[in-house]
Amino acid sequence: MKQTQHNFPYKWTLKDAIFTKNKGKVFSCFACGGGSTMGYKLAGFDVLGCNEIDPKMIEAYKANHNPKYAYLEPIQTFKLRTDLPDELYNLDILDGSPPCSSFSMSGNRENDWGKEKKFKEGQAEQVLDTLFFDFIDLAKKLQPKIIIAENVKGLLLGNAINYVKKIYEEFDKAGYYCQHWLLDASKMGVPQRRERVFFISLRKDLAKSFLYQQDIFTINPKLELNFNEKKIIYKEFKTVELGKKLTEETINYWNNRNCGDADFSNIILRMTGKQKQWNRKFIYDDMIPLTITAGGYLPVRYDEPFEISNDEIKMIGTYPMDYNFCKNRIEYLVGMSVPPVMTAQIAKQVYEQWLSKI
Repeated sequence: MKQTQHNFPYKWTLKDAIFTKNKGKVFSCFACGGGSTMGYKLAGFDVLGCNEIDPKMIEAYKANHNPKYAYLEPIQTFKLRTDLPDELYNLDILDGSPPCSSFSMSGNRENDWGKEKKFKEGQAEQVLDTLFFDFIDLAKKLQPKIIIAENVKGLLLGNAINYVKKIYEEFDKAGYYCQHWLLDASKMGVPQRRERVFFISLRKDLAKSFLYQQDIFTINPKLELNFNEKKIIYKEFKTVELGKKLTEETINYWNNRNCGDADFSNIILRMTGKQKQWNRKFIYDDMIPLTITAGGYLPVRYDEPFEISNDEIKMIGTYPMDYNFCKNRIEYLVGMSVPPVMTAQIAKQVYEQWLSKI
């Protein structure tokens, strides 16, 4: 498989990767299995460790990253610690992806805001829509040079915009200038349509390093995030290996597909008069794969009655081919994570435009 030239490869391995660790120090919160951590490493950063609430996730994190520091606990208690090492008070980047299902367009949104929910079996109940502010509390304590926080597109829609305003207010109180971007992974060298919001904040006392380069009325130093890499369609990385075969019932639906069907719902409507399985999507050779989600169905090949393969899931998520998933479902961990290449692209620009000039 020959990959088109990109800043970072979507098919790669941990054993062959060269992590220079010369661009700065990073610590990751809500780290999951380390999707963003791998991105920072690809961009040349030294990731010191993580904070994560899920024991299965941190097990995978440790198995693949061997972190210097790993804290298995809720961020609500982690932010109150008085025994954190000095290195965490001298970070270049504090990274975090606060759980965001309360704002997802596929969830209950406003009906869940302010309620305690379990993010996954085995975890403590938390009010998910306040975790972002716990993360900002930690940033206020550690005072990293830069903070990078990722969240779902739904945060920018409807009544959630008031939440965004509050995020800006809290970053300002913590001593940071904040900006945000809605980025599509498919334009960043990732073979997946995945839109995510990134909040990137610079500590105010460092802003003076840039003001001489800009308009005298500019307070917040600008960061340009334009990637526009060549989009990657399915046939470029399609494997001979097949994924899970469809059930007999589902194959019956598959046999009645029409070219252009996006999912199974219209097939079932034509056959039964009922509509279901909207989330069981087709994947065509000439299309960019849709977002891999932590739950629900995997994409189904239009030309064969099989789901996509495990190796294809890894490449769609830009996870290394030799990643140790430690008994976690591959699609769950990939779906929960920021694609490493997406983070690497952002980290590269943050270093070149900001950190290298401070």
